[in-house]
Amino acid sequence: MSKQEQPPETEPESTESDDANKSPVTTGSESVVRALENEGVEAAFGVQGGAIMPVYDALYHSDIRHVTMAHEQGAAHAADAFSVVRNGPGVCLATSGPGATNLVTGIADANMDSDGVLALTGQVPADMVGSDAFQETDTTGVTAPITKHNYFADDPDSVGDVVGEALALADEGRPGPTLVDLPKDVTLGETDAGPGPATPPETTQPQYVADEESVQTAADTIEAAERPLLLFGGGVIKADATDEARSFASEYEIPVVTTMPGIGSFPEDDDLCLSWAGMHGTGYANMAITHTDLLIAVGTRFDDRLTGGIDTFAPEAEVIHIDIDPAEISKNVHADYPLIGDAGIVLDQLDDAIDAPPEATAWREQCLTWQDEYPMDYATPDDEPLKPQFVVEVLDEATEDDTIVTTGVGQHQMWASQYWDYTEPRTWVSSHGLGTMGYGLPAAIGARIAADDDQQVVCVDGDGSFLMTIQELSVAVREDLDITVAVLNNEYIGMVRQWQDAFFEGRRMAAEYNWCPEFDMLAEAFGARGWRVDDYDEVADVVEAALEYDGPSVIDFHIDPAENVYPMVPSGGANGKFALTEDQL
Repeated sequence: MSKQEQPPETEPESTESDDANKSPVTTGSESVVRALENEGVEAAFGVQGGAIMPVYDALYHSDIRHVTMAHEQGAAHAADAFSVVRNGPGVCLATSGPGATNLVTGIADANMDSDGVLALTGQVPADMVGSDAFQETDTTGVTAPITKHNYFADDPDSVGDVVGEALALADEGRPGPTLVDLPKDVTLGETDAGPGPATPPETTQPQYVADEESVQTAADTIEAAERPLLLFGGGVIKADATDEARSFASEYEIPVVTTMPGIGSFPEDDDLCLSWAGMHGTGYANMAITHTDLLIAVGTRFDDRLTGGIDTFAPEAEVIHIDIDPAEISKNVHADYPLIGDAGIVLDQLDDAIDAPPEATAWREQCLTWQDEYPMDYATPDDEPLKPQFVVEVLDEATEDDTIVTTGVGQHQMWASQYWDYTEPRTWVSSHGLGTMGYGLPAAIGARIAADDDQQVVCVDGDGSFLMTIQELSVAVREDLDITVAVLNNEYIGMVRQWQDAFFEGRRMAAEYNWCPEFDMLAEAFGARGWRVDDYDEVADVVEAALEYDGPSVIDFHIDPAENVYPMVPSGGANGKFALTEDQL
């Protein structure tokens, strides 16, 4: 394929006038911080320590808001969520050795979900590297597989440029995490060389515009389709292409399903929306994927939780795959019509190339029929405990459409994605590819700092996930952050218990969590507000009180421990053969 036209290049804005108003750079650490300042970094999340101390000393004189987290994993998750909400790289810091390795889970999470994060890690002096010095770890070696690229800074004169390049690379094309390892002698070293404009490596410049001939062929295929279906992935949101995606779907009246990371890319209250597909997606979304004759996939990597068995995924469909990362094309699902480029630009190209919309009236009616046949409903018997679906719906009704929802991982995550109607992008913030329990609370902190002042932030968490990073509640209290945490407490690692019942003959080994503390009382001990709710008639009033409280609050909802998440496509199964009850698995 020949090199395609790229968006017009613009010269980086000069920082000379800005630098003139700042004190001169005198050390490597000051150059590091200046690189962040030059790129408009507003907040950073981290934990102080010996090897990173020079950078923190430089931050002392900076306007960048630093949020000290209780644990480095929390710093990485907060930076991750900041990047999702703000649409720009989030920054986290840690010292060498255990500080850096504590970041690893969060970096891996950002890598799996293509979230732009820059991690700055302290390191022992360069001449001590390899000597097993105190708190030494091969940070670049450990993180090489889970970053877009990482750097070992070796010169005070160039360290600012290295940090700027890493920051730019994190946001270039398909976002992802980068890391700069900073030996202490480099950050303490004298220099008068401030950083230049931040630019990513030339070799990483992505292709934005798809091949015109390929676009026309795909457009002709769309016109001829009888059962076309749009699949919007997280890449639609990463590319800020939700306007183009919504316009395209509406203009051609093509039904839409999303991936779980793509939640919010298309309004779930729109008649064309079938919600999200995959293992716990709606029955009607999975039926549409099973019976479509043309799947137009935008910004998705076709992960196994979406596809189930590859051989049974969209078995009747040709596939148009739009993605900015060529490595994703035909990696998991064969693309009959690959279109490499930016999601918004390529959708506009397709729009220009289509002469007439596909005739799909019968198909749209069929999709509506599936919605009637497989509704997302649930029972609320008086003789059974509180249902989690009810709690999520009450939270949704009590909050604004642009409320940001963060979650941990497990059953609560599924209920929060199934029973909350998302209409705006960047309002669903969760861990998808890595499935990191404990993500929800530190993500709520990062989201709160990134969000508009009038946006609400709700963390829907599970008892197991909440316990893993509960120490970050002290950060929310210290920073006086207006966050509402709703713990769906079933005294289990619920998804593990559900799988044990379904596939391991009910042997609930290490899944019971009835030893957890009373979260409402623990919240009060941290300095937050806490409530416990057991009954339906308490839910609405307590939710209102928690949302009205100006600060961090925790509601411990004691829900039915026997409730399971359905629909469910068994791992590796066919999307169209989803189970609605355990006996169908």
